[in-house]
Amino acid sequence: MKRSALVAAVAVALVVAWSIGRVQGQAEGEKVMFASAAQAKYVDAGRPGSSMAALWGDANTGAHATFTKFAPGFDAGMHTHTNDVWIVGIKGAYLYKDDAGEKRVGPGEFLRIPGGHKHWSGGDKKAGAVFYEEGSGKFDLVPAK
Repeated sequence: MKRSALVAAVAVALVVAWSIGRVQGQAEGEKVMFASAAQAKYVDAGRPGSSMAALWGDANTGAHATFTKFAPGFDAGMHTHTNDVWIVGIKGAYLYKDDAGEKRVGPGEFLRIPGGHKHWSGGDKKAGAVFYEEGSGKFDLVPAK
């Protein structure tokens, strides 16, 4: 039963993510797109231990999707993002903490972080994290005070 619920939740999350990208009229238009996290070309994301591979859009200017990697033990510190961020775990575990508690977002699991929500994130100490990330607007990381 739990496995069925997890599969259904991931399917719903992917449909929602696809719908948002579709509504926002991404430049990819009507062409089929395939991407492999294992074969993606990652570039430094501006913080040592974090890298991104663009799938569509531009994380520096607006709505986007990326494969993102956190090195083992990566610590992004307490922060917010201006825009909503959606995450689906692929490998390892994306670690998340806020005032409500902690979460490990592993393969096949989904997390939505509303814009302006204060949280901490990082990568599993041994495996790091690889995850699909989609943002409703430009990606930023605003350190919390």
